[in-house]
Amino acid sequence: MKIKQGYKVRDIAGENVVIMQGKVGADMTRIITFNESALLLWNELLGKEFEVEDAVRVLTENYDVDAAVAERDARAWVERLADCKLVE
Repeated sequence: MKIKQGYKVRDIAGENVVIMQGKVGADMTRIITFNESALLLWNELLGKEFEVEDAVRVLTENYDVDAAVAERDARAWVERLADCKLVE
């Protein structure tokens, strides 16, 4: 899978918010925000083909986290991106 082009993360009022570049009149009823680890995954995997295992690797390389916990969190992140139609 790959993060769809045209989406960027911007800091808005201290929150990391996903926005669609150039979209006028965007639907603000469904705002996607990232915490620190979700933002790390986004930045590391943006523009690349990736699988859940790649997200697990990013988490375990950057945080002192058990592989099972990293896998659970990576799967949840990928599922959320898919639910919000941010990956193809």
